Amino acid sequence: MLPALVLVLAVGGLQQPVPDERAVLELETQWNEAHVKGDVPVLDALCADQLIVTVPGMAPMTKADILGFWRSGRAKITRYDTTDTRVAVYADTAIVTGHLHRTRDFNGKVMDDRWRYTKTYARQGQTWRVVAYHASDADK
Repeated sequence: MLPALVLVLAVGGLQQPVPDERAVLELETQWNEAHVKGDVPVLDALCADQLIVTVPGMAPMTKADILGFWRSGRAKITRYDTTDTRVAVYADTAIVTGHLHRTRDFNGKVMDDRWRYTKTYARQGQTWRVVAYHASDADK
């Protein structure tokens, strides 16, 4: 039997999210806030050990790469807003898609990113963790 596809839409005709969807949406809020705060312990807890992050203009990164980058203090995220967020839950996997608008300051150079993203969560025990994150330029 195939697991049910559950979709949360950001516009009209919404149904109430089921518990797994609510849990993932809460983690999305924590993810966004942790990026603005530079909260390494929260990011560490959200990311699976096998995490791979692929974003425009950078080589693929692992969890260790990401956490090391945040610990270095080389960057400050001043805006991390997601819109058009959709969540699809398939048993122990959740796929999140949407748009991201973020503003970052890398050693005094301010940059504005507008990306479409896909984030994959896997349930590990009773906890959802991010195992993959991919973004592409939304303007192209």
